[in-house]
Amino acid sequence: MHASSSCLFFTDDEGRVLQLRSSVPEHSQLWQWPGGNTDEENESPFETAVRECREETGITFTGRPKVLAVFWKPTGTWPVAKLDFVFDGGHLTTNDIDRIQLDPDEHDEVAVKSLDEWAKVMDTRSWERLAAVHHSQQTGTAAYVELRPDAL
Repeated sequence: MHASSSCLFFTDDEGRVLQLRSSVPEHSQLWQWPGGNTDEENESPFETAVRECREETGITFTGRPKVLAVFWKPTGTWPVAKLDFVFDGGHLTTNDIDRIQLDPDEHDEVAVKSLDEWAKVMDTRSWERLAAVHHSQQTGTAAYVELRPDAL
């Protein structure tokens, strides 16, 4: 059972958001940030985000933990209530982005887009989460969101 997941949220030098497109059949075409479930015993949320980012992109994040958002998901969608942590990955240069090496078992595309561009390719709820995290990165104020079943 996974009670938490964590990811890193990156933007480029122009403030556009980096996301990865899932190649996993049950999540096909879903855009997400580098991250995943806490798999290892006693692994902290930040350690999870750094490990998953390295596995999924080849990026070895060396920054300090800064929480941008926490999402709470009740039981129903998951067997247990779940917390999702979003940490600030900072800004990537064009060179950093060009060096990303995707794990084809998890993702098949990397893209960097403005919020307006992401709004055109994401469902409303996912885009609202993205906008909340982007706002947190810009303002330094963390977001907390409860993803209730009626909102899923």
